[in-house]
Amino acid sequence: MNANPDDLLVLLAVSRSAKFTTAAQVLGLNHTTVSRRIAALEKALGGRVLSRAAGGWELTELGAAAVAVAEQVEGAVRSLEKPGTTPDPVTGVVRMTATDGFSAYIAAPAVARLRRHHPGLSVEIITVTRRALQQRSGLDIEVVVGEPQVHRAEAAQLGEYMLGMYASRSYLAEYGTPRSVDELKAHPLVYFVDSMLQVDDLDAPRRLVPTMRDGLSSTNVFVHVEATRAGAGIGFLPCFAADLHPDLVRLLPDKFAELLPYWMVLRPDSMRRPAVAAVVQALREQTDAHREALMGRDGYAAIAP
Repeated sequence: MNANPDDLLVLLAVSRSAKFTTAAQVLGLNHTTVSRRIAALEKALGGRVLSRAAGGWELTELGAAAVAVAEQVEGAVRSLEKPGTTPDPVTGVVRMTATDGFSAYIAAPAVARLRRHHPGLSVEIITVTRRALQQRSGLDIEVVVGEPQVHRAEAAQLGEYMLGMYASRSYLAEYGTPRSVDELKAHPLVYFVDSMLQVDDLDAPRRLVPTMRDGLSSTNVFVHVEATRAGAGIGFLPCFAADLHPDLVRLLPDKFAELLPYWMVLRPDSMRRPAVAAVVQALREQTDAHREALMGRDGYAAIAP
Protein backbone atom coordinates (compact mmCIF):
# COMPACT_ATOMS: atom_id res chain seq x y z
CA MET A 1 0.00 0.00 0.00
CA ASN A 2 1.33 3.46 -0.93
CA ALA A 3 1.57 6.20 1.68
CA ASN A 4 -0.95 9.02 1.39
CA PRO A 5 0.85 12.39 0.92
CA ASP A 6 -1.65 14.04 3.29
CA ASP A 7 -0.73 11.52 5.98
CA LEU A 8 2.94 12.32 5.42
CA LEU A 9 2.24 16.01 6.00
CA VAL A 10 0.41 15.15 9.22
CA LEU A 11 3.47 13.23 10.41
CA LEU A 12 5.64 16.23 9.48
CA ALA A 13 3.51 18.48 11.69
CA VAL A 14 3.70 16.03 14.59
CA SER A 15 7.49 15.75 14.22
CA ARG A 16 7.83 19.53 14.60
CA SER A 17 5.79 19.80 17.79
CA ALA A 18 6.06 16.29 19.28
CA LYS A 19 2.38 16.51 20.17
CA PHE A 20 -0.80 15.44 18.37
CA THR A 21 -2.77 18.34 19.87
CA THR A 22 -0.35 21.00 18.63
CA ALA A 23 -0.13 19.42 15.18
CA ALA A 24 -3.93 19.30 15.04
CA GLN A 25 -4.14 23.04 15.78
CA VAL A 26 -1.57 23.86 13.09
CA LEU A 27 -3.37 21.71 10.51
CA GLY A 28 -6.90 22.72 11.47
CA LEU A 29 -7.81 19.16 12.39
CA ASN A 30 -8.83 17.48 15.62
CA HIS A 31 -6.71 15.19 17.75
CA THR A 32 -8.62 12.07 16.69
CA THR A 33 -8.07 12.78 12.99
CA VAL A 34 -4.34 13.24 13.51
CA SER A 35 -4.16 9.96 15.40
CA ARG A 36 -6.11 8.18 12.66
CA ARG A 37 -3.88 9.62 9.93
CA ILE A 38 -0.73 8.46 11.73
CA ALA A 39 -2.23 4.98 12.15
CA ALA A 40 -3.06 4.86 8.44
CA LEU A 41 0.48 5.92 7.55
CA GLU A 42 1.99 3.24 9.78
CA LYS A 43 -0.23 0.62 8.15
CA ALA A 44 0.84 1.78 4.68
CA LEU A 45 4.54 1.78 5.59
CA GLY A 46 4.40 -1.43 7.59
CA GLY A 47 5.92 -0.12 10.80
CA ARG A 48 5.89 2.46 13.59
CA VAL A 49 6.78 6.03 12.66
CA LEU A 50 6.50 7.47 16.19
CA SER A 51 7.47 6.27 19.64
CA ARG A 52 6.51 7.60 23.05
CA ALA A 53 9.09 9.77 24.82
CA ALA A 54 9.18 12.12 27.78
CA GLY A 55 7.11 15.15 26.86
CA GLY A 56 5.72 13.86 23.57
CA TRP A 57 6.52 11.77 20.51
CA GLU A 58 9.84 10.98 18.83
CA LEU A 59 10.43 9.76 15.30
CA THR A 60 11.51 6.19 14.78
CA GLU A 61 14.06 5.41 12.07
CA LEU A 62 11.19 4.70 9.68
CA GLY A 63 9.48 7.91 10.79
CA ALA A 64 12.59 9.98 10.09
CA ALA A 65 12.76 8.55 6.57
CA ALA A 66 9.08 9.34 6.06
CA VAL A 67 9.56 12.92 7.30
CA ALA A 68 12.34 13.43 4.77
CA VAL A 69 9.87 12.53 2.02
CA ALA A 70 7.18 14.71 3.66
CA GLU A 71 9.50 17.71 3.51
CA GLN A 72 9.89 17.16 -0.23
CA VAL A 73 6.11 17.00 -0.58
CA GLU A 74 5.76 20.22 1.43
CA GLY A 75 8.33 21.97 -0.79
CA ALA A 76 6.58 20.82 -3.94
CA VAL A 77 3.23 22.12 -2.66
CA ARG A 78 4.75 25.51 -1.86
CA SER A 79 6.26 25.77 -5.34
CA LEU A 80 2.77 25.30 -6.82
CA GLU A 81 1.39 28.11 -4.68
CA LYS A 82 3.72 30.64 -6.37
CA PRO A 83 4.43 29.42 -9.92
CA GLY A 84 7.71 30.60 -11.38
CA THR A 85 9.33 31.22 -8.00
CA THR A 86 11.70 29.11 -5.98
CA PRO A 87 10.16 28.40 -2.55
CA ASP A 88 12.15 29.51 0.48
CA PRO A 89 13.23 26.34 2.31
CA VAL A 90 13.79 28.27 5.54
CA THR A 91 10.21 28.17 6.77
CA GLY A 92 8.19 26.64 9.58
CA VAL A 93 8.63 26.58 13.34
CA VAL A 94 11.98 26.04 15.09
CA ARG A 95 11.80 25.39 18.83
CA MET A 96 14.75 26.01 21.13
CA THR A 97 15.63 26.43 24.78
CA ALA A 98 18.40 28.61 26.18
CA THR A 99 19.34 30.54 29.30
CA ASP A 100 17.77 33.95 29.96
CA GLY A 101 20.91 35.87 29.09
CA PHE A 102 21.74 33.96 25.91
CA SER A 103 18.12 34.17 24.75
CA ALA A 104 17.98 37.95 25.13
CA TYR A 105 21.45 39.01 24.01
CA ILE A 106 22.30 36.39 21.38
CA ALA A 107 19.28 34.38 20.22
CA ALA A 108 16.69 37.17 19.93
CA PRO A 109 18.76 39.52 17.72
CA ALA A 110 20.07 36.58 15.69
CA VAL A 111 16.54 35.39 14.92
CA ALA A 112 15.32 38.93 14.20
CA ARG A 113 18.05 39.38 11.59
CA LEU A 114 17.38 35.97 10.07
CA ARG A 115 13.65 36.61 9.73
CA ARG A 116 14.26 39.72 7.65
CA HIS A 117 15.39 37.37 4.88
CA HIS A 118 13.08 34.46 5.73
CA PRO A 119 9.67 35.82 6.81
CA GLY A 120 8.16 32.33 6.75
CA LEU A 121 10.37 31.32 9.67
CA SER A 122 9.00 31.24 13.22
CA VAL A 123 11.22 30.58 16.25
CA GLU A 124 9.98 29.71 19.72
CA ILE A 125 12.50 30.36 22.52
CA ILE A 126 11.88 28.83 25.95
CA THR A 127 14.16 30.29 28.63
CA VAL A 128 15.52 27.78 31.15
CA THR A 129 18.76 27.25 33.06
CA ARG A 130 19.24 23.50 33.29
CA ARG A 131 21.27 20.56 32.06
CA ALA A 132 20.67 19.28 28.53
CA LEU A 133 17.74 16.89 28.30
CA GLN A 134 18.20 13.22 27.50
CA GLN A 135 14.84 13.23 25.71
CA ARG A 136 14.20 16.37 23.65
CA SER A 137 10.91 15.63 21.88
CA GLY A 138 9.60 18.75 20.21
CA LEU A 139 12.88 20.65 20.68
CA ASP A 140 15.21 21.35 17.77
CA ILE A 141 17.97 23.24 19.62
CA GLU A 142 19.14 23.48 23.22
CA VAL A 143 21.74 25.98 24.42
CA VAL A 144 23.15 25.10 27.83
CA VAL A 145 25.95 26.18 30.14
CA GLY A 146 28.72 23.61 30.51
CA GLU A 147 29.59 20.57 28.43
CA PRO A 148 26.50 18.33 28.18
CA GLN A 149 26.49 14.58 28.66
CA VAL A 150 23.85 13.47 26.18
CA HIS A 151 22.96 10.42 24.12
CA ARG A 152 21.40 10.29 20.66
CA ALA A 153 22.24 13.95 20.11
CA GLU A 154 24.89 16.17 18.58
CA ALA A 155 26.68 18.68 20.82
CA ALA A 156 29.14 21.46 19.96
CA GLN A 157 30.57 24.39 21.86
CA LEU A 158 29.23 27.77 20.75
CA GLY A 159 31.44 30.13 22.72
CA GLU A 160 32.35 31.32 26.20
CA TYR A 161 31.24 34.04 28.56
CA MET A 162 32.57 35.59 31.76
CA LEU A 163 30.89 36.14 35.12
CA GLY A 164 32.12 38.53 37.79
CA MET A 165 31.17 40.21 41.04
CA TYR A 166 29.34 43.53 40.66
CA ALA A 167 27.78 46.14 42.93
CA SER A 168 25.98 49.41 42.31
CA ARG A 169 27.79 52.68 42.92
CA SER A 170 25.13 53.70 45.43
CA TYR A 171 25.52 50.41 47.33
CA LEU A 172 29.29 50.86 47.55
CA ALA A 173 28.91 54.46 48.70
CA GLU A 174 26.66 53.28 51.55
CA TYR A 175 28.39 50.05 52.59
CA GLY A 176 31.95 50.47 51.36
CA THR A 177 33.92 48.76 48.62
CA PRO A 178 35.31 45.30 49.48
CA ARG A 179 39.01 45.14 48.65
CA SER A 180 39.55 41.44 49.32
CA VAL A 181 37.71 38.13 49.43
CA ASP A 182 37.58 38.35 53.23
CA GLU A 183 35.87 41.76 53.07
CA LEU A 184 33.44 40.41 50.47
CA LYS A 185 32.14 37.87 52.99
CA ALA A 186 30.44 40.64 54.95
CA HIS A 187 28.14 41.47 52.03
CA PRO A 188 24.95 39.70 50.86
CA LEU A 189 25.02 37.77 47.59
CA VAL A 190 22.59 38.25 44.72
CA TYR A 191 22.49 35.06 42.65
CA PHE A 192 20.55 31.90 41.75
CA VAL A 193 18.40 30.02 44.25
CA ASP A 194 20.90 27.46 45.48
CA SER A 195 18.40 24.63 46.00
CA MET A 196 17.02 25.05 42.47
CA LEU A 197 20.30 25.42 40.58
CA GLN A 198 20.67 22.48 38.19
CA VAL A 199 23.94 23.46 36.49
CA ASP A 200 27.09 22.50 38.41
CA ASP A 201 29.23 24.95 36.42
CA LEU A 202 27.27 27.87 37.94
CA ASP A 203 28.28 27.09 41.52
CA ALA A 204 31.22 29.55 41.60
CA PRO A 205 30.04 31.96 44.33
CA ARG A 206 29.25 29.16 46.78
CA ARG A 207 32.53 27.45 45.86
CA LEU A 208 34.76 30.54 45.99
CA VAL A 209 33.09 32.39 48.89
CA PRO A 210 31.15 29.68 50.78
CA THR A 211 30.51 31.91 53.81
CA MET A 212 28.93 34.72 51.78
CA ARG A 213 25.27 34.78 52.80
CA ASP A 214 22.40 34.93 50.31
CA GLY A 215 20.73 38.32 50.12
CA LEU A 216 18.34 37.97 47.20
CA SER A 217 18.01 34.83 45.09
CA SER A 218 16.15 34.25 41.84
CA THR A 219 15.98 31.79 38.97
CA ASN A 220 16.19 34.68 36.47
CA VAL A 221 19.44 36.44 35.58
CA PHE A 222 17.65 39.72 34.80
CA VAL A 223 16.37 39.77 38.38
CA HIS A 224 20.00 39.37 39.50
CA VAL A 225 21.05 42.38 37.45
CA GLU A 226 18.19 44.64 38.53
CA ALA A 227 18.43 43.57 42.18
CA THR A 228 22.14 44.39 42.16
CA ARG A 229 21.42 47.78 40.58
CA ALA A 230 18.81 48.40 43.28
CA GLY A 231 21.34 47.73 46.05
CA ALA A 232 20.12 44.31 47.26
CA GLY A 233 23.72 43.16 47.60
CA ILE A 234 26.68 42.12 45.48
CA GLY A 235 25.69 40.21 42.36
CA PHE A 236 27.56 37.48 40.58
CA LEU A 237 26.56 38.47 37.06
CA PRO A 238 27.32 37.73 33.41
CA CYS A 239 29.66 40.51 32.35
CA PHE A 240 27.85 41.01 29.05
CA ALA A 241 24.69 41.94 30.98
CA ALA A 242 26.26 43.90 33.84
CA ASP A 243 28.61 45.94 31.64
CA LEU A 244 25.61 47.51 29.90
CA HIS A 245 24.87 49.49 33.08
CA PRO A 246 27.26 52.31 34.03
CA ASP A 247 25.88 52.30 37.58
CA LEU A 248 27.43 48.85 38.17
CA VAL A 249 31.06 48.41 39.19
CA ARG A 250 33.00 45.18 38.78
CA LEU A 251 34.77 44.05 41.95
CA LEU A 252 37.97 42.05 42.35
CA PRO A 253 38.23 40.93 38.69
CA ASP A 254 41.53 39.21 39.42
CA LYS A 255 39.77 36.99 42.00
CA PHE A 256 36.37 36.49 40.36
CA ALA A 257 36.56 35.77 36.64
CA GLU A 258 34.51 32.64 36.01
CA LEU A 259 34.78 31.59 32.37
CA LEU A 260 31.95 29.28 31.27
CA PRO A 261 31.12 27.69 27.91
CA TYR A 262 27.87 27.78 25.97
CA TRP A 263 27.11 24.46 24.28
CA MET A 264 24.50 23.73 21.64
CA VAL A 265 22.69 20.38 21.55
CA LEU A 266 20.75 19.16 18.52
CA ARG A 267 18.62 16.14 17.75
CA PRO A 268 20.43 13.98 15.16
CA ASP A 269 17.75 14.69 12.56
CA SER A 270 17.35 18.41 13.24
CA MET A 271 20.00 19.71 10.85
CA ARG A 272 18.21 18.09 7.92
CA ARG A 273 15.69 20.90 8.18
CA PRO A 274 16.91 24.06 6.42
CA ALA A 275 15.13 26.21 9.00
CA VAL A 276 17.01 24.60 11.90
CA ALA A 277 20.33 24.77 10.04
CA ALA A 278 19.74 28.48 9.36
CA VAL A 279 18.98 29.23 13.02
CA VAL A 280 22.05 27.28 14.14
CA GLN A 281 24.26 29.28 11.76
CA ALA A 282 22.70 32.56 12.90
CA LEU A 283 23.39 31.67 16.55
CA ARG A 284 27.00 30.83 15.72
CA GLU A 285 27.51 34.10 13.86
CA GLN A 286 25.90 36.19 16.59
CA THR A 287 27.98 34.49 19.29
CA ASP A 288 31.21 35.03 17.33
CA ALA A 289 30.34 38.67 16.61
CA HIS A 290 29.82 39.38 20.32
CA ARG A 291 32.79 37.44 21.65
CA GLU A 292 34.43 40.50 23.23
CA ALA A 293 31.21 41.59 24.96
CA LEU A 294 30.64 38.06 26.26
CA MET A 295 34.07 38.16 27.86
CA GLY A 296 33.35 41.49 29.57
CA ARG A 297 35.34 44.71 29.59
CA ASP A 298 37.90 43.23 32.02
CA GLY A 299 37.62 39.69 30.67
CA TYR A 300 40.81 39.43 28.69
CA ALA A 301 42.90 41.05 31.43
CA ALA A 302 41.37 38.77 34.05
CA ILE A 303 42.32 35.54 32.26
CA ALA A 304 45.65 36.64 30.80
CA PRO A 305 48.59 34.53 31.98
